[in-house]
Amino acid sequence: METTILICFLVYTILLFAITRITSKNASNSTYFRANKKSPWPVVAYGMIGASISGVTFMSVPGYVQTSQFTYFAFIIGNVLGYALIALILLPLYYKLDLTSIYTYLEKRFGFWSHRSGSFFFIVSRLMGSALRMYLVVFVLYEFVFKAWGMPFWIPAFVFIVIILLYTLKGGLKTVIWTDTLQTTFFLLATIITLYLILRETGCSFGELMKNATDAGHTKIIETDWKAGSFFWKQLLSGMFITIAMNGLDQDMMQ
Repeated sequence: METTILICFLVYTILLFAITRITSKNASNSTYFRANKKSPWPVVAYGMIGASISGVTFMSVPGYVQTSQFTYFAFIIGNVLGYALIALILLPLYYKLDLTSIYTYLEKRFGFWSHRSGSFFFIVSRLMGSALRMYLVVFVLYEFVFKAWGMPFWIPAFVFIVIILLYTLKGGLKTVIWTDTLQTTFFLLATIITLYLILRETGCSFGELMKNATDAGHTKIIETDWKAGSFFWKQLLSGMFITIAMNGLDQDMMQ
């Protein structure tokens, strides 16, 4: 098990640096910060799936679905509505003002201190959020691979930080767009492989698996009890506003 996980990690890392090498050729400041504004939109859209889904989501949502069934789907519908509002309202504004940092708009609209405050809170939230997400990924790898080898936790953590710095240092945003595409692909592959292994271990077809889940009462999609935390409209509206806040108003995603 440890060897298989390590091989997957090494293959993924090699692919990251191969992409970095290709995308960093003839890189300039415009390439680093805005990818020369020439990235294919299907690639950006596909890559944003992986960029918006962290390891925290990938590992925690299945556990949430176990207790709340598929009522989480309303949250996904809200995500789609949120992205539609971003595309219709925020993106045209950002392009019209030709912004490198979306927080420049705050200065144009509300003044210097509004700009600085928005930038400051973005940096603080990004540092805390990215640190937590990276910690979770490193912790999982440590528990399943490096711990059995007697390796201290700080070593894989340090290696991860170095890898991230190296593959983003040269190519900038152009590199991130294509590595996010790679990340999305691996997310989807992991989902497909997981489903295949579940079906193989249970000896069921997909239809039989869904029938068994339905009979056991695990496939509820719409929660009609307005007092419940998974109430349909609560999930939908929260999904929409969270998407707008975490993507449309976030420098990392909008850049």
